[in-house]
Amino acid sequence: MPTIRDVVRALATRDGVDAVIVLGRDGLTIDASARDGMDTDGLAALVPAVVAACGRLGSAASRGDFTFGAMEYGGGMALVVSLSPEALLAIFIQPNVSIGALLYELHRHRSAIAGLL
Repeated sequence: MPTIRDVVRALATRDGVDAVIVLGRDGLTIDASARDGMDTDGLAALVPAVVAACGRLGSAASRGDFTFGAMEYGGGMALVVSLSPEALLAIFIQPNVSIGALLYELHRHRSAIAGLL
């Protein structure tokens, strides 16, 4: 049976993925893999504030709880997935990378990934 570490490593080996972080809602890293010396603990500490803001936006717009977010920046993308009430998944992707298959897989396997925690 795969572990959360196996999932993190598999996601990290995808083309264009710079970092994969599984973190608690408190911003503490559970597991991570990164290229080019990215500060995964520093990034993990920032993600809960983004999720909280997205949650407030969802509530104000009557859209319900936050489950998934994609942010695009000049230097790439950040995907954030709510795995459970206690855990999040953040993936940082290089610019100009097709993410369609990754989005589908994350949506399809989110509950299975959460079950590994």
